Amino acid sequence: MKTLKLRIKDQHAKVLIQLASEVNFVWNYVNDLSFKHLKRTDEFLSAFDIAQYTKGASKECGLHSQTIQAVTEELVTRRKQFKKAKLKWRVSNKKSARRSLGWIPFKKVAIKYADGYVQYGKHQFKIWDSYELSKYSVRTGSFVEDSRGRWYVCLVVDSLKQNKPTVSKAIGIDLGLKDIATCSDGTVISNPKFYRKYEQKLSIAQRAKNKKRVRALHAKIAHCRKDHLHKASTMLVKENALIVIGDLSAKKLIKTKMAKSVLDTGFSALKTMLKYKCENAGVLFEEVNESFTSQICSCCGEITAGSPKGRIDLRIREWQCSNKKCLSLNDRDINAAKNILALGHKRLAVGISLF
Repeated sequence: MKTLKLRIKDQHAKVLIQLASEVNFVWNYVNDLSFKHLKRTDEFLSAFDIAQYTKGASKECGLHSQTIQAVTEELVTRRKQFKKAKLKWRVSNKKSARRSLGWIPFKKVAIKYADGYVQYGKHQFKIWDSYELSKYSVRTGSFVEDSRGRWYVCLVVDSLKQNKPTVSKAIGIDLGLKDIATCSDGTVISNPKFYRKYEQKLSIAQRAKNKKRVRALHAKIAHCRKDHLHKASTMLVKENALIVIGDLSAKKLIKTKMAKSVLDTGFSALKTMLKYKCENAGVLFEEVNESFTSQICSCCGEITAGSPKGRIDLRIREWQCSNKKCLSLNDRDINAAKNILALGHKRLAVGISLF
């Protein structure tokens, strides 16, 4: 399965905002109902129990019955996930600082779709159909609003059958901050530093308290980053039959002084994209422990005195192996990528059955 996100034309925004406010009303009603029941009986209401209290609400609210059911199920799921007796209210007031972005969930039976539009109940919403929806089988989905008031429909669909990859190439990928990714074959995915480019314009808009401009700049940065990462990940998946990547953790790095650069790079998103695109394309994907891959010489397999060690030696981009039998000149990132690829081959070899 995969999720398709398609933009809805702005002429339908008013209708969607009204439907979203009704969804917020249902959410708040169910949230309050569950909390009061818990206080009285010391037991949580299930989604099945709540359904008895929301019968006939679809006619009053103008929502599909499957949407009300989806809202109830989502609330019960999140309540269990966060282990809370009561969740936050959803706010519809546009002037409120706590306003919730629009959200209208639905199930398969609640919509009809074709090239150029999605129909929800009596409402037909025109879309930019860049995926040709008629090819897919929709399972579930939702209408969502972004911070700039633009609406999208997100559809969970069954993936189309993909042909097996015809290439046999394998690469290792070393993630980083100077370059987002360096491959064992020498391919480098650059880091355009999206946030840094717009940082000055963003600070000017923030000082002027121009919220609309700030939202637009943040959206532009996010879209540029996603576009760059999507193009890079698609290229890597198309050209390779095996992709091995290091387990560099963004969560750990954002606790350091490098946090700003880590978040700007978005290498964690690249890893996620590669994983699901490899699954769809039938390409092998492996994630390995990258400890000491920058220090081990990819030619002789030894850690020598000349190997770069720790944060102090991050500035060293090229180094020569001090093993007298080797003396190879290594690029730091390409060397690490080659070691990562070797680790991937070892893991695959261990996993191959002898029978």
